[in-house]
Amino acid sequence: MERLQKVLAQAGIASRRKCEEYITAGRVQVNEETVTTLGAKVDPLTDVITVDGKPIKSQTLVYYVLNKPKGVITSITDPEGRQTVADYIKHIEERVYPVGRLDYDSEGLLLLTNDGELANLLTHPKHHVPKTYHATVRGVPHGSLMEKLRTGIELEDGITAPAEVEYHDVDPDKNESVIAITIYEGRNRQVRRMFEAIHYPVNRLKRVQFGSLLLSGLPRGKTQKLTPTQVKDLRQSALETHNVQKRPD
Repeated sequence: MERLQKVLAQAGIASRRKCEEYITAGRVQVNEETVTTLGAKVDPLTDVITVDGKPIKSQTLVYYVLNKPKGVITSITDPEGRQTVADYIKHIEERVYPVGRLDYDSEGLLLLTNDGELANLLTHPKHHVPKTYHATVRGVPHGSLMEKLRTGIELEDGITAPAEVEYHDVDPDKNESVIAITIYEGRNRQVRRMFEAIHYPVNRLKRVQFGSLLLSGLPRGKTQKLTPTQVKDLRQSALETHNVQKRPD
């Protein structure tokens, strides 16, 4: 027997968190009876489970990495008609969806899958899955400012958790530098806001690593299917405990 929301997520209905919303909204039935209790146990082999009256179907779980270009919405649809990641995954037969978000103006590594259980592991705040970005800024931030990024920056929604920060590249001719920053949180536009707080706004932001996944050699706008080993390592990186503490006041 397994939890209902886990079974729904594994069937590719949505992330586990979204599946929980479906349950509490009364959209899920088990053996023709509506279930609204989170944590209800079901047998996916014998119970008939439906969402909005449609039976769920077991499906092959797939995992892809997309090198998302700048100016693309991290969504399958957009009411404003802007370009979305769906425009880059039309060749994928399974119904996959993005894990986490990557800003419209940002680019780089974006994971897509129909494995709702893994998506929940990777995005749940308690797991502190590391995400590494290359932030291009005008000028070269002083070492003391880099230390502020490392120990925690005061933002309007609170102090950020400690981050790993180092100079990745410095170009004196262009008067700009690329800073590698690894964060363990998932706040909205967090990296950009951190650099704005030290008065070095980001001109370009690229995610180069998510958990154990690296963006290496994949052309912009292209996808790559993960190997079983990569999926195993990614799952393990989500389960690892990262001791992330807030800076003392």
